[in-house]
Amino acid sequence: MTYDPSRITTPDLSSLFLSPEDSIREVLEGLDHTKRGIALVVDSEQCLLGTITEGDMRRAILARVDLNEPARLLLKRKKGTRWETPVTAPVGISPTDLLQLMREERLRHIPLVDRQGRVMDLVRLDDLVPEEILPLQAVVMAGGFGTRLRPLTEDLPKPMLPMKGRPLMERIIKQLREAGIRQVNVTTHHKPEKIIDYFGDGRSLGVELNYVNEDRPLGTVGALGLMKAPQEPVLVINGDILTQMNFRAMLAYHQEHKADLTVAVRKYDLNVPYGVVENDGAFVQGLVEKPSLSFFINAGIYLLEPSVHRYIPHGQHFDMTDLIQRLLEEKRPVVSFPIVEYWLDIGRPGDYEQAQEDVESGRI
Repeated sequence: MTYDPSRITTPDLSSLFLSPEDSIREVLEGLDHTKRGIALVVDSEQCLLGTITEGDMRRAILARVDLNEPARLLLKRKKGTRWETPVTAPVGISPTDLLQLMREERLRHIPLVDRQGRVMDLVRLDDLVPEEILPLQAVVMAGGFGTRLRPLTEDLPKPMLPMKGRPLMERIIKQLREAGIRQVNVTTHHKPEKIIDYFGDGRSLGVELNYVNEDRPLGTVGALGLMKAPQEPVLVINGDILTQMNFRAMLAYHQEHKADLTVAVRKYDLNVPYGVVENDGAFVQGLVEKPSLSFFINAGIYLLEPSVHRYIPHGQHFDMTDLIQRLLEEKRPVVSFPIVEYWLDIGRPGDYEQAQEDVESGRI
């Protein structure tokens, strides 16, 4: 069996190319645009100098690397690791050998190069084998009133707001299905019939839908206490999130860190428009002119181990912050997963307008 370019060739290969002097911010934007999970750092002859994956970006963000620094800084961070030299394969390699190489090196991407080291193609594991069904179920939190979006949500649950003629929640469910998730639970409270009448049992979307109705609001995680204890990890996502986050990558990250709970986070920069005075009592210690502060904010997406279910009370109001605090008090491992892909929390009218614009323009 020989490599079949017509089946695996990447038509937009040049969009994956970056210069070592391009900024890390440009790398991040490129990853979000191409949706390939990898960027290829090349010289002027398109010879491969290194690769930057979403995982590299997540580690850099957690380390608070300045996004204005050049991409070569990310390659430098790999010095002394097994990833210092990128794994490549020659053009003409058979799919069988390519698949074996990917499994041996635990890779999801391999660039194909010619004898001069120029990149000719990029092969993904998904190109060689069909994606398997993920061993987890999902919960879409769709019970909120969407108060800040009134009057749009007066007679419509927020997850049912239209995006290019389709409800936002339909995009979420399709994304879960494409990631290999087949069992999806939906928590409801405000206007539940609008959701149930539209989606039914979920067969038309290729999933199995179950509904968990809250007679009264139970908080951001309380509804999980109404569900049967799971036998597999549970992915929880707020029903007002528009994102292209890689759920498979989140599961791998969760397993790698042996976490009980993984919370997706988004880097948020706050530019202070004033000079900040640093004091020690009445005495000035310094002055920082218009500093930029960086935070990690909760992105409304979580991954929970089955063992976490016992910490959620049955039929009581309970927020995700309460659950995380309880796990921390019990010394259970809770980790953060930085989102490097597109993400938008549709909480206000301006957010909804932005979401519609991004969908219409093809950004997502």
